Amino acid sequence: MKNKTQNVLGQAVRWTLAFVLAIPAMAFAEDAVKVSQVWGKVEINGKSASVDSAVAEGAIIKTGADGYIYLKAADDGLLIVRPNSEARIVNYHIDQQNPANTRVKLELISGVARSVSGNAVKQARQNFRFNTPVAAIGVRGTDFTVFTDKDTTRVVVVDGGIVVSGFGGACSPQGAGPCEGAAAAELFARQQGVLLQINKGQNKPQLLQSAPGLTPDAIAPPRADEPASKSATGSSAALIAPAATDPNLDPSKVGGVKQTLASNTNKTPNNTGAGNNNGAALTNTIIWGRWFELFGQKADFDITKQDQNGASPRGTNSYFAIFQAKNTEWQVPTTGSMGFALKDSQAVVVDNIKSLESAAKLENAKLQLDFAKATFTTGFDVVSGSERFALKGEGSVTSTGILYGANQYVPAANMSVQGVVTNEKGGTAAYIFQSKLNEDGTRMVYGVTNWGKQ
Repeated sequence: MKNKTQNVLGQAVRWTLAFVLAIPAMAFAEDAVKVSQVWGKVEINGKSASVDSAVAEGAIIKTGADGYIYLKAADDGLLIVRPNSEARIVNYHIDQQNPANTRVKLELISGVARSVSGNAVKQARQNFRFNTPVAAIGVRGTDFTVFTDKDTTRVVVVDGGIVVSGFGGACSPQGAGPCEGAAAAELFARQQGVLLQINKGQNKPQLLQSAPGLTPDAIAPPRADEPASKSATGSSAALIAPAATDPNLDPSKVGGVKQTLASNTNKTPNNTGAGNNNGAALTNTIIWGRWFELFGQKADFDITKQDQNGASPRGTNSYFAIFQAKNTEWQVPTTGSMGFALKDSQAVVVDNIKSLESAAKLENAKLQLDFAKATFTTGFDVVSGSERFALKGEGSVTSTGILYGANQYVPAANMSVQGVVTNEKGGTAAYIFQSKLNEDGTRMVYGVTNWGKQ
């Protein structure tokens, strides 16, 4: 009996010792994440944040107008939350002995944050998820910066790569790990001067050129002492994605002839769509214009100003953008239909092989909304020089008038569309579009349209 008791006690001691020895290799959010630095007004779960304090799973971090907080993880991961932002540590479980057990999930509810993957995450990338209200972000061993509000997320990669997908289908906010598949889009640090943007209701993000006012750093700049990326060779300025610059926008390099953007009205190019250089509204509800310099003409649309005014983005491509003025959503009818005539437009054809941009105009344009089915169909001819391309699109209309185009590769569509319809003047609509003009996508067309009820 004594020997049996001793054996049982000895086994218990061995189990206890094994468990104790294993503890350092495992860390949960309670001791895996701590506050490294804090400036200004920052609260964690409603209490002022302090240096060296632990951050538990489920903790909500809120920063004021002057607030910055650096959170350091046990695996050398880093989460930086910038001013006027709200983030959450959903979970941070590290298992260094068995990386397959590592689970890390972060959430940016609003504002701007930067996430730098730690060693454990790099060994278990399949178990990392960074959520926003509209997207799931996975990593390829990464350092990235995010801006989000309830409708739009934009991501810039500082080092490594990411994969981004909108919520829908198998990709849900409750999931873990990256969302892969046809609806996902990747972005790598080597793709300088671009970012990924996704709007609420979209499945797949758009790849856009970074422009002043569009990047997360422009909305909430980093502190001068923010750590540089491992690939950076200078100061933290290297963290800021450079604004896109393209020498081929010089008119002298576009066929040797100074071009202007074609328009379906007699307005001058600088005023087309925007009305003035500040992006004045075509009506009281829809604001649109060109946010990127083209043919030697400065941008006539200020995305930052529209954000500051509380306007909501309804569509953005590589050259043009559409916003809807604050509190102007239209509860669209549930019966009937409405036809529209094209009032104004701008378009540019891009040849990526020849590095040429060519102005284009639209002809034979149609837009029809079916409120009973909550759908729309549209189409027009893109005319550039002696070339003509017939484009068509279709998609859904939400209860508040947002237009979401179907995938441009479905049989009934060959262009992607994003926009909005309002009840101004009995019916006003606008959308941005883009489409491949050849099979390999080396020729593209980008444009914006404004419509009035027929």
